[in-house]
Amino acid sequence: MKKTNKVTTIIIIFFLIIIIVVAGRTMVGNHFKKKFSKRPPPSLIVSKVIMKEFSDNIESFGTAIAKKNKTYRIEKNNLKSEINIKKFVNEGEIIIKLSDSDIIAPFSGIVGLRGITEDILGSEKSVILTLDDTSEVFVDLKIPENFATFIKKDLNVKAKFSGIKDKDFSGKVEGVASRVNAETRSILTRVKIDNPNYELIPGSLLEVTLSFNKRDSLSIPDTSIILEGNKSYVYKISEDNIAERLEIEIGSRNDGDVEVISGLNSGDVIVAEGLKKVRPNGKIKPIDK
Repeated sequence: MKKTNKVTTIIIIFFLIIIIVVAGRTMVGNHFKKKFSKRPPPSLIVSKVIMKEFSDNIESFGTAIAKKNKTYRIEKNNLKSEINIKKFVNEGEIIIKLSDSDIIAPFSGIVGLRGITEDILGSEKSVILTLDDTSEVFVDLKIPENFATFIKKDLNVKAKFSGIKDKDFSGKVEGVASRVNAETRSILTRVKIDNPNYELIPGSLLEVTLSFNKRDSLSIPDTSIILEGNKSYVYKISEDNIAERLEIEIGSRNDGDVEVISGLNSGDVIVAEGLKKVRPNGKIKPIDK
C-alpha cells in the first residue's frame, strides 16, 4: 500500500512539473509576443517599377590609334629651337624651326617625340618628331563570332580609359570585317571614339562597350533584389503596406538598374533598400526614394 502511494505521488509530481513548464513557456511566449507586436513597422525606402531603356552589351579591349599621324626624322645639329613636347599646333603653324627650313603642321595635332633613333636609323644624332591628330581615335577590336550578326556600322559605343576615372568617351562602329578569323573565331571591328579635348593618347588601352538590341523594359534598383541560387526575389508592397515576397525573372543590368522580364508590373511598389529588416507578409512604413 505504501509503495502504491509513493508511485502515485511521483506521478502526480511529474505531471505537476510538466504543467508548470508548459504554463511558464506559454507565459514567456505571450510576453514576447506582446512585446514584439507592439514594435512599430520598420521604415524602409521603396521604389516604383518604371520603364527604362536597356540594351545588350559586348565588352572588349583595344589600343587607341591616332586619326592622323606624321613622323619626321630631324638631325639634332639642325635644330634652331627647342622641341615642345605635348604642344598643340594648328594646321599651318610651325612645329619646329630648323637651320635650313621650318617644319609646318599639315594638320592640327599634338607634337611628340619618339626618342633617339639608334634602334631605327642607327644614329644617336637624330630624333624622331611626331604629330598626332587625336581629335578622334580608332580602336580595333576582336569581337567573338557569335556576336557577328549584331555588329553593324554606326552602332553606338562607349570607351573608358583607366587614366581618366569616371568618364565615358562616346563613339560609333566605323567598320566591320567581312570575314571571321578562323584562328581566333572573332571578327575584326574598328570603332571611332570622339576625343575633342585630346585626352586620349595613341597607345592607350581602352575598355570599349558596344550596345545593341535597345529596348524599353520594366526597371527596378539592383538593391531591391534578393538572389538565392539562380532565382531572384523582391518584396512587393500592397496598398495596406504589407511586404509580399515574389519571385521575378531579371534580364540586363544598366548603371544600378535591373531589367525585369516577368513577375512585376509598371507602377508596382517594391522595397528598394533595407531588405534585411523586412519580415515576409509583415507590415512596413514606406519611405519614397
